[in-house]
Amino acid sequence: MRREFKLPDVGEGLIEAEIVRWHVKAGDAVKVKQIVVEIETAKSIVELPIPWDGTVAELLADEGQTVDVGVPIIAVDTSEPSDMAQAAAEDMVPNPPAEGAVEPGAHGSPAPKEERQAVLVGYGVKTDATKRRPRKRETARIPATPVANPSRVEVDGHQAPAPTPATPAPTPAALAPTPPPAGPSVLAKPPVRKLAKDLGVDLRGITGTGPQGSITREDVHAAAEAAEAAETKEPERPEIGREERIPVKGVRKMTAQAMVASAFTAPHVTEFLQLDMTNTMETVQRLRAFPDFAEVKVSPLLLVAKAVLTAVKRHPMINSSWDEAAEEIVVKHYVNLGIAAATPRGLVVPNVKDAHALSLPGLAKQLAQLTETARAGRTQPAEMAGGTFTITNVGVFGVDAGTPILNPGEAAILAVGQIRDMPWVVEGELAVRKVATLALSFDHRIVDGELGSMFLRDVGAMLEDPLRMLAWS
Repeated sequence: MRREFKLPDVGEGLIEAEIVRWHVKAGDAVKVKQIVVEIETAKSIVELPIPWDGTVAELLADEGQTVDVGVPIIAVDTSEPSDMAQAAAEDMVPNPPAEGAVEPGAHGSPAPKEERQAVLVGYGVKTDATKRRPRKRETARIPATPVANPSRVEVDGHQAPAPTPATPAPTPAALAPTPPPAGPSVLAKPPVRKLAKDLGVDLRGITGTGPQGSITREDVHAAAEAAEAAETKEPERPEIGREERIPVKGVRKMTAQAMVASAFTAPHVTEFLQLDMTNTMETVQRLRAFPDFAEVKVSPLLLVAKAVLTAVKRHPMINSSWDEAAEEIVVKHYVNLGIAAATPRGLVVPNVKDAHALSLPGLAKQLAQLTETARAGRTQPAEMAGGTFTITNVGVFGVDAGTPILNPGEAAILAVGQIRDMPWVVEGELAVRKVATLALSFDHRIVDGELGSMFLRDVGAMLEDPLRMLAWS
């Protein structure tokens, strides 16, 4: 039995996702819970497992294609008892309402006479939008050799009267359906056909390398490049257009929406503090030599995070959110510490759950794992939900300072600039020290200037003298 796996809603209330990468191809055997595809939602990359054992019959969506939730993306041939197969087939389409339309039957089955309205996105078609072609009538197989009884011929294993001389028996050629127009048949999906049309490529001259000999995007691009190379002997530098358009989708689209909502909802205030980080850098070097940190990378960000957690304990209101509906400020006595991470697909902000309860080695391990997962593009939606305070490290890009925008639902965000050698006055003497700039943006509905200044001052004091973290913890 062939079963179609539809793109599910991965628990985010989303309506579409992009196919990023297939892990299987047509003809591959698959097992229950085997990861078969990676999709990009508006928040992250998600891996989808297949719910059945079987063999991949067809991939119904191309990599890079955006698919609506509820639309089939892969077909799998499974072997199940007939009653189970029937139940599974019934589960493949939604139940019809009392009155509505019925989409044509699945996999070549005749369409029911009644009509029902499709329930899920991507099911069926609009009423009268398409019509199923009538089935071809069975044709008689006429034996090519004489038979024992010339008055009767065998048709599909049964004896039937032979045609009379006045009405000659139709020849096989006459019984055969009308042949299609001359020219090789082309197996290619609609997006590939559109690409070929845009590039001026004739699909009939391409040998497909995809499943079942289908033509892929790569085949079309290769044909276009070959045609261009044939037109000129000397390769020319491609002309760079004056404009380029990049589709806004996935993580980038979600980030844009969140930043607009945050910027025009919460009144932002940003304060700056330049400080001497020399002692922090020395502490980082000493921590790297400790056995407890042997398996993790210790960076200044670890001590910045610890200073933030300690300062939050001293100033709980900084770790709050604004409940517009209830007209309340929600003070959270736990810290899900978000770390902004730049990825090829856009900015993500995963957070360390209950970071306030972790030891310094435990916090270091969680930060390392969080960063590695984000860079690999495998941060899950649950890892980005529920953040209470965010740190963004713009210093890794060689930037001294900035005015960060609040992560929606949070009251404050701290930007850490690059740490570099600068002249600094130490005990009345000019010296070269490790200097950085902190920038704290906060929601002025919750955090006033005094609270924001005190919080930033305490974070700076602990980074100038890390021993304060121990004293204030």
